[in-house]
Amino acid sequence: MKPRQKRIALIVGGLASLAIAAGLALNALDSNIALYVTPSEIAAGKAPQGKAFRIGGLVKEGSVKRQDMTVRFVVTDTVKEIPVAYTGILPDLFRDGKGAVVQGRLGSDGIFAATEVLAKHDENYMPPEAAAALKQAQMNQAAPDAKNAIEQAQKKP
Repeated sequence: MKPRQKRIALIVGGLASLAIAAGLALNALDSNIALYVTPSEIAAGKAPQGKAFRIGGLVKEGSVKRQDMTVRFVVTDTVKEIPVAYTGILPDLFRDGKGAVVQGRLGSDGIFAATEVLAKHDENYMPPEAAAALKQAQMNQAAPDAKNAIEQAQKKP
């Protein structure tokens, strides 16, 4: 082989190796990304199908039911509720009425099969996505009531 051919082969081999490494890195990133979805978005049918994702909100008061290592509870954004089933040990800060983020997949039966449960770590902290989603859900719920009140006010002479 001539020196020129060796250089070209080396460059082509290096580019092929770089392309393979980039492809593997992107595949790893894609499989580890979990989108954040609210219970209202899930109820509206906007949940990713066949992929793991995260839902967050508040654990509904009185919804935590334990059976051996399986825990069933409901996550709500104060508008919609999603039932969750989790098998494993819950974080110490997991409680009724407190914020939680759960990761897993939505089953065909409508129950979210969680693989990981995260509880907020103090009274004042909530992930920005969860706080924004709760606020948006409350505003969407209040919007029809406000619209009705405006219409009633406009009808009065």
